[in-house]
Amino acid sequence: MEILAIALQVIVSLGLLNVWILRFNCKTSYRGGEATSMREEFAAYGLPASVMLAVGGLKILSALALLAGIWLPVAVIPAASVIALLMIAAIAMHMKVKDPLVKFLPAAGVLVMTIGILVLNA
Repeated sequence: MEILAIALQVIVSLGLLNVWILRFNCKTSYRGGEATSMREEFAAYGLPASVMLAVGGLKILSALALLAGIWLPVAVIPAASVIALLMIAAIAMHMKVKDPLVKFLPAAGVLVMTIGILVLNA
């Protein structure tokens, strides 16, 4: 089970870092509304740039904490908890703009994996 927990930590962490660092300004089929970048996506949700920066900072720090948690287990539960809450908020934002179900999939998948991390580290 420890290997599964570590695998989930790595998958969630690298996924978040990919979205928030490498693909920040890239168009994807999962962006909310008709957005083609992260800034446009948050604008589509009616959220200011300051919220985007706060969410991005929390996601990047939490992703790094999950990776650090491989060697520092005390970091895992707080980091996974923050990510789970942010994924619930992401799903709510997709619902707010009435996105099709396919756009919910990444957030829902990360939420499920994060819940798995929390259960395996309880």
